Amino acid sequence: MPAACESVLEDIEDIVSAQDLKPHERQSVRKNVFPKVRKRSSHKNIQTDDDPPSDSIIPGAQKIWIRTWGCSHNNSDGEYMAGQLAAYGYKITENSAEADLWLLNSCTVKNPAEDHFRNSIKKAQEGNKKVVLAGCVPQAQPRQDYLKGLSIIGVQQIDRVVEVVEETIKGHSVRLLGQKKDNGKRLGGARLDLPKIRKNPLIEIISINTGCLNACTYCKTKHARGDLASYPIEELVDRAKQSFQEGVCEIWLTSEDTGAYGRDIGTDLPTLLWKLVEAIPEGAMLRLGMTNPPYILEHLEEMAKILNHPRVYAFLHIPVQSASDSVLMDMKREYCVADFKQVVDFLKEKVPGITIATDIICGFPGETDEDFQETMKLVDQYRFPSLFINQFYPRPGTPAAKMHQVPAAVKKQRTKDLSQLFHSYNPYDHKVGERQRVLVTEESFDSHYYVAHNRFYEQVLVPKDPLLMGKMVEVNIYEAGKHFMKGQPVSDARVYVASITRPLAKGEVSGLTEEFRPAPQNGSHWRAHPSAPIPGKTPGASRTALQLLWPQEGLKMLSVSLAVLAALVTFYYGRM
Repeated sequence: MPAACESVLEDIEDIVSAQDLKPHERQSVRKNVFPKVRKRSSHKNIQTDDDPPSDSIIPGAQKIWIRTWGCSHNNSDGEYMAGQLAAYGYKITENSAEADLWLLNSCTVKNPAEDHFRNSIKKAQEGNKKVVLAGCVPQAQPRQDYLKGLSIIGVQQIDRVVEVVEETIKGHSVRLLGQKKDNGKRLGGARLDLPKIRKNPLIEIISINTGCLNACTYCKTKHARGDLASYPIEELVDRAKQSFQEGVCEIWLTSEDTGAYGRDIGTDLPTLLWKLVEAIPEGAMLRLGMTNPPYILEHLEEMAKILNHPRVYAFLHIPVQSASDSVLMDMKREYCVADFKQVVDFLKEKVPGITIATDIICGFPGETDEDFQETMKLVDQYRFPSLFINQFYPRPGTPAAKMHQVPAAVKKQRTKDLSQLFHSYNPYDHKVGERQRVLVTEESFDSHYYVAHNRFYEQVLVPKDPLLMGKMVEVNIYEAGKHFMKGQPVSDARVYVASITRPLAKGEVSGLTEEFRPAPQNGSHWRAHPSAPIPGKTPGASRTALQLLWPQEGLKMLSVSLAVLAALVTFYYGRM
């Protein structure tokens, strides 16, 4: 699809100057714009010079479809972009066919994910859709042929998505790929208090840092997310508190490596977690994200205490990738198998029942049959209830892509063998008959059950009773499968509710801070109102609205303003 303008603008600053209004400033001044009064033409079919052309484009009035691939960090970015666009007036739609613009938020971890991304771009072009690209693929390799002429917003620039979308709708091709810095120091990314639309109104995904300290030879994400950059503890705690005030009952902490949090700003993960635990209300839970073995080893004692806290899931995702030290060395993973075992053994002893999830890469370059058998033994020893098995894909531009590759047939067979081992055991059979407390947060894929999680973040399916959603209830486990248990609620048990606040509706904008709202003036006060339109916003952009309560002084000011307006109108018509 050819770009509507010939030149590709490498940065949004090429078309938006420092003097131009920012999105939230445009938002607040909309209510001060008055239409120009002009004489009607006596000829109905004649268009006057003041009429807009029939093909005029007004940014903010279009429908946008957003598709996100990849990790929870990427999903969080997608939620933030959706929230800002909706707050500005765009309609976020789940129907790709009716959308005017597609915002495609990509993942670069595996070849199949990038293939889906590339195919979606082609489909959008065939449907004459405007396209904005986001995520790790265009950030890491913005000059790939299939990205030419398309607008790109970088992973650290998502707070400017409205500007990029606006210019794309106008026909410009814009690329904004810079890093966020403060006095030369790289920041964690866009602000955490931006508007967002949660995919699940009950779950808040908080990115605690971006990037990592490793240089794994197979990883393409490092090219996009860069080195470690952490958010301050105060900002993360404030975001969590705000989420609970909006009816959230579960928080996921995410990043490329949560264990490395704070090393760039003079703090650490346990310090952050203890602060967050103080903000979690009864009936709500906190889930930790993925951490690599090297950065959790020195915090094992504190991490065990935190994982034993009643409002923190006893769950940790620790990727091992291989049980061969020689393979780990080629991967540049910066730990050995003994380190991984030390972490797992310690946590299993100190946090009884803890769920340890891990990742395995099958067929990494140079992996021998003996190396692979070591991995099989590790899985057989620990019988991980959650195991992510990945056949190795060489990612362009990574050192591993240049290494001697394992034959495709061998990689496929090893992946099959490991999968068969994983499915040979049932981790939850011994839990049938137990009474467990679970938090209900979503609907199952087949829509037959609600999905809950117990203290160990094990999936428990419960009856589809709307009264259970968002609540912590007790259930009796009566059935177990490979990946789930089924529970029947106990009728006489206490039900815990994390917040007295009603959760936001699906598609409702969260986190509308004051700069995205009209400012109170002349001593007036604002309050939430469920049905009135937000001043300056397109109706339907958000169900949260504001109603002005006028004190006596405000009424006087309103009267004076109306009198002045009437005089101006009279003067205007007197000159015509």
